[in-house]
Amino acid sequence: MDFLAGAGGLREEIVGYRRYIHRHPELGMETAGTADFVQASLEKMGIRCFRPIPNSVCGILEGDGEKTVALRADMDALPIEEQTGLDFSSAVPGRMHACGHDAHTAIALGSALLLSRHRELVTGNVKFIFQPAEETSGGALPMIRAGVLRNPEVSAIFGLHCNTGRKAGEIALTYGQAYAASETFDIEIIGKMSHGAAPQGGIDAVLVAAQVITALHHIVSREIDPVHPAVLTLGTIAGGQARNILAERIRLEGICRATDPEVLHRLRQKVIRTAEGVASGLGAKALVSFESGYTALINNDAMTDLVRRSAEKLLGRHAIHINKEPNMGVEDMAYFLKEIPGCFFFLGVANEEKGITAQLHNGAFTIDEEALIIGTAIQCENIVSFLSNRTL
Repeated sequence: MDFLAGAGGLREEIVGYRRYIHRHPELGMETAGTADFVQASLEKMGIRCFRPIPNSVCGILEGDGEKTVALRADMDALPIEEQTGLDFSSAVPGRMHACGHDAHTAIALGSALLLSRHRELVTGNVKFIFQPAEETSGGALPMIRAGVLRNPEVSAIFGLHCNTGRKAGEIALTYGQAYAASETFDIEIIGKMSHGAAPQGGIDAVLVAAQVITALHHIVSREIDPVHPAVLTLGTIAGGQARNILAERIRLEGICRATDPEVLHRLRQKVIRTAEGVASGLGAKALVSFESGYTALINNDAMTDLVRRSAEKLLGRHAIHINKEPNMGVEDMAYFLKEIPGCFFFLGVANEEKGITAQLHNGAFTIDEEALIIGTAIQCENIVSFLSNRTL
């Protein structure tokens, strides 16, 4: 089957899915409305659904065969004010699908719709997994623990992400590690309050925090081997009582990311040592706490080859780009790929001629909706190719 033509014939439905979801953004685990819309859409196609965890959906398209493959899409939005001016802009102030999850969900729904109308091509089972909280606490692990990959057992999984660095009609692939692993950390600097006109009577937590921040930013550049990618970022600082009072407490929040687990562990130890040491040397105290973030996302080479062949068949070899290095971002899809082989690839959504160039996590972000048709076609090709391949 020509899946590009097939997806093109469903353009109105697929674009409609995306625009509805875009207009009604929901955050984190609170994706009840989106999940209801997804389930209603799937059930209208004759696809059986269940809820592995609250505000998630898994639809199962049952075909003639024993193998099961999955598509994964994320449904949550971001706390960003939309600035696109689109007719279907967010109806919720301060919330927006600024990372393309509306497109990811629409493509998965479009794939379900197209395959449900051509069940003769589905020589096995397809699970359509829609998860909440990719941007926040992570919906993948709870869904896995709830058994979303079992009954029937999933053998492979595919997912995609919008890529503003490529135009619609192109995709990018990464063999092996595609995303870094991450940890978040909080540092509370505890000093001693005093009047600003008598600083000798206190310990200025603001000044201590400034020294801690400067010292922390030397870790990656001077204490981590430069051949191992690593990132340390301090994103927030808060505290203080008034302009004429030495602050007693300052709170810093940051992230560490690395492609190597050992480097990430080393970063954690060095952040703790540096913050505590600098604060102590200035008469203050630093309380440091870490929380594990997402694990590294690692694609399976055979599955990546399969996606590459699918894209070449539909778009031509010229449209395929191979990333040589992993992205230092993180992605919740990593947990699915830790359980089963699969591929997470990047779908071009930009179009300079249409003025569609804004980056992800930006109030002006949007996509060339032609990418919805292309993404649907590639995912259908991936599914049918995997199910019909006896060697995978």
